[in-house]
Amino acid sequence: MAVNKQPIAKKCRSFDVSPAVMGYGNKKSNRNPGGNRRKKVSEYGAQLKEKQKVKFVYGVQEKQFRHYFEKASNMKGITGETMLRLLEQRLDNVVYRLGLAKTRRMARQVVVHGHIRVNGAKVNIPSYQLKVGDVVTLRPRSAESELFKGLREGTGVITPKWLTFDAQNLTGKVEALPAREDIDLQVSENMIVEYYSR
Repeated sequence: MAVNKQPIAKKCRSFDVSPAVMGYGNKKSNRNPGGNRRKKVSEYGAQLKEKQKVKFVYGVQEKQFRHYFEKASNMKGITGETMLRLLEQRLDNVVYRLGLAKTRRMARQVVVHGHIRVNGAKVNIPSYQLKVGDVVTLRPRSAESELFKGLREGTGVITPKWLTFDAQNLTGKVEALPAREDIDLQVSENMIVEYYSR
């Protein structure tokens, strides 16, 4: 499994992404401001940047990302929106959206370490695709640990409308498929489709 060790603040600056989108509220980098801004970017360069931005935010590698694109292109609907929906339905992303982890990287680790149950069964695969009606909970022993103890007072995270979260039982549920307006990432997904359709 490939591990992404790229510096968060630097990558956020290069992709014009707020660190808050990544779960880092106060992370900043003032080193070399405007250093990698070119006056003119080709169409290919703009498409590549959009693709790299989405890969960076969701923490997926190229092979996996290409798989999501191909899967989305074979499904009904708009390919770009379908691809973003598939990425949102990943287990590690849902754990992050529910507030069970502060960042997607932390959510990935929480899943891999076996803290998460889906419909009562242990799932330790971050890319596991959740469906409508799936219930995500913490392992009972994990719920008592220091890492998750404060979650019963509330996560302080605004849960998207396609998810519900019960803080007392530390239980989340997928109520519906995410719509495009539910995805807060500022990205032109049609440029990604154009990139792969060359």
